[in-house]
Amino acid sequence: MFKSFPSRLLVTPARAARFYAQTAPTTPAPQPGTAAPTPVRYPYFIPRNTRGSIPVYTDIRNAGSKHQTLIRNVEGNIDALVADLRKELFEPGTPEADRMKIQTIRSKHVVLSGGLWKTEVTRWLALKGF
Repeated sequence: MFKSFPSRLLVTPARAARFYAQTAPTTPAPQPGTAAPTPVRYPYFIPRNTRGSIPVYTDIRNAGSKHQTLIRNVEGNIDALVADLRKELFEPGTPEADRMKIQTIRSKHVVLSGGLWKTEVTRWLALKGF
């Protein structure tokens, strides 16, 4: 029945896998009922780093007495990001909001001092679509 195929092709699983992989479609078919994601429009943009993570980092200085959270590589209007952080990260009047101090460095980075808020900032940025 398989006289036209060499017998070693039928036995070797690597060649069989290559044969099947070449016939598979390269792009998946679109799922019915799923809408295309809408682009998020903010006056600022925070691109992910090369590993795919949001660029939020923790910095502890002065033998552990000074805690900072860094947001790096902000593109666009950094003042709008600072205003959104002050308004939305913590409720106004809470102890966290009173302790949080925000600085900008060279119009590219944001430094939040007064506590370790990396998880809150990362979660907030992920909810915003970054």
